[in-house]
Amino acid sequence: MSDMSDLDDFEEKSKSQVKREMHALQELGERLTTLKPELLDRLPLTDALRKALDDAPKHKAHIARKRHSQYIGKLMRDQDVDAILALVDQLDASTRQYNERFHALERWRDRLIAGNDETLEAFVADYPETDRQHLRSLIRHAQHEAARNKPPAASRKIFKYIRELDETQRGLR
Repeated sequence: MSDMSDLDDFEEKSKSQVKREMHALQELGERLTTLKPELLDRLPLTDALRKALDDAPKHKAHIARKRHSQYIGKLMRDQDVDAILALVDQLDASTRQYNERFHALERWRDRLIAGNDETLEAFVADYPETDRQHLRSLIRHAQHEAARNKPPAASRKIFKYIRELDETQRGLR
């Protein structure tokens, strides 16, 4: 009866769990079909999967799309799923990681508008590619708009600029 202790150590996935995992890979593959080619080039994908992702828009009929999606899901089994998810989650607006990054950038914008040169220097330390003169100009405009109760057009420009800097630094652009 020593075989029972060996069975306790061996955990087998249920058929339902395997199906859930395969459907998750298939959904991730479908998300990959919506990415731009520049972003796909940054992912560690096999050549077969790259070709399948390129071919995805060619399938117009419902059953053909479904079959191709299943094929992409099958190819996803051989990929580094964690690395792929890390990039996709940074781009997907519905994920927690994207929202945290978005809120962090909003806090930077608010600190820059309300702050002084020390805040700007701290931002430049985090984002060395920053054009200081351009950012200072945007900050001044945002401060003038806030003082005159005007719509925050410059504030939006600051956010757009620091978001572009962040995406460049993360390799998303």
